[in-house]
Amino acid sequence: MDGIVPYFIWAVLIMTGASVIAIVIFGLRALTFGTMDPVTLTLLAVPIVLFVILGFVMDSWAEAAVMTVLIEIVVTSLSLLMSSIRGLVNT
Repeated sequence: MDGIVPYFIWAVLIMTGASVIAIVIFGLRALTFGTMDPVTLTLLAVPIVLFVILGFVMDSWAEAAVMTVLIEIVVTSLSLLMSSIRGLVNT
């Protein structure tokens, strides 16, 4: 069982890399065809920029990845909370 685990890890990493490449290709395609708003593309790039900044600032890239996910969870939760409060006030 121990001999098979590295192969699964590599398979997951390859699939993740292929997915990221496909997302970038189709995002650029949508941008060139005019079906995606540049503001949307900018908002989608925020986690990547945050990860790169934290990666150079923190001790390891693994810590930067975890911190990026935690920051994104907090920002998403606050956005949902603010949207809900705004919906309650406007009703």
